[in-house]
Amino acid sequence: MAGKVKWVTDIEKSVLINNFEKRGWVQVAENEDWNFYWMSVQTIRNVFSVETGYRLSDDQIVNHFPNHYELTRKDLMVKNIKRYRKELEKEGSPLAEKDENGKYLYLDFVPVTYMLPADYNLFVEEFRKNPSSTWIMKPCGKAQGKGIFLINKLSQIKKWSRDSKTSSFVSQSTKEAYVISLYINNPLLIGGKKFDLRLYVLVSTYRPLRCYMYKLGFCRFCTVKYTRSTSELDNMFVHLTNVAIQKHGEDYNHIHGGKWTVSNLRLYLESTRGKEVTNKLFDEIHWIIVQSLKAVAPVMNNDKHCFECYGYDIIIDDRLKPWLIEVNASPSLSSSTASDRVLKYGLVSDTLNIAVPGGMVPDCRWNKSPPKEVLGNYEILYDEELAQGDGADRELRTRPSQSLGSKGGRSRDPGRTLSTNWK
Repeated sequence: MAGKVKWVTDIEKSVLINNFEKRGWVQVAENEDWNFYWMSVQTIRNVFSVETGYRLSDDQIVNHFPNHYELTRKDLMVKNIKRYRKELEKEGSPLAEKDENGKYLYLDFVPVTYMLPADYNLFVEEFRKNPSSTWIMKPCGKAQGKGIFLINKLSQIKKWSRDSKTSSFVSQSTKEAYVISLYINNPLLIGGKKFDLRLYVLVSTYRPLRCYMYKLGFCRFCTVKYTRSTSELDNMFVHLTNVAIQKHGEDYNHIHGGKWTVSNLRLYLESTRGKEVTNKLFDEIHWIIVQSLKAVAPVMNNDKHCFECYGYDIIIDDRLKPWLIEVNASPSLSSSTASDRVLKYGLVSDTLNIAVPGGMVPDCRWNKSPPKEVLGNYEILYDEELAQGDGADRELRTRPSQSLGSKGGRSRDPGRTLSTNWK
């Protein structure tokens, strides 16, 4: 199609705007004809709301799926993963295998989680089984570490059960529902500090599922050394890796922003734990991401006008087991350091090259499978059509980490495509 792409955004970030301008795209107002809209999650809600009745035309593309929250709301993500496990169990899938204690062997990748106030009694029952445990409470709909706190006594949460009976609590419960999860109190530490991984995953279509992993993720470190001491339970500089919190710490470094690249982490782990163990860890992380996307694919509104770049947060424990903590619908495009800015500019650029091939006026009827040359730092993580055509079932009877790792002497580079192995 002739003509230049007309763009709109309600997120005023230079890494976005510079990318649009570099392509020679033309900025227009929201109420004018546009082809590409990089929008906030609030705006996507309005665009696809029943009341608005807005219909996108074939030459319009947006950066969120209508009900992305099925994955990006903490409570819904857990609910969908639980449902997915049960469905695989019913099908008799080897992935849903359990040990003698009834624990999933392969699908145990989210911490034990309950919704509050709805699951309060179930939580109490679980807490009493292991009264020395620590739990982390998070508001379902907030980000950047807002409203999060840790508890290790039932008395700290009794208020919830009392307040849930009052009308004032009920009236705001839809807004302020919380999840409470078993706290990973044995995180892998580097330099004595806790960290998590921020990884970027692009989904171009859910049915069939096609997703890409961005190779340039990073680790976010706490500024204060980790301790299990209950006296430091309220110290968020010890426990929460969010930059929005850590940047206020006395020891925050404004040059590197408390971040490491994923490639640095790999080098560190290869030198301290060995290459094979490191490969296995990253294979498991990639496998977890694919399983989480498969869990929500049946309920996701797979609108042909949509793509999505998610921010995945993963914590690795001291046994090198990865845990999926949450998925962000609008991973931050703010830059806390110079290298941050370079990374995020490149992330947006590579995302646009896949979502809007050739920088041409989009046509959402395109085949959403771009050639390898345009992927940049993305690599295909999973392609359902390829996987089905390749007889993926054959590898399912082995443990995921084995079938994805160096089984049979096969080693692999970071992010190498293993899509055909994953059911």
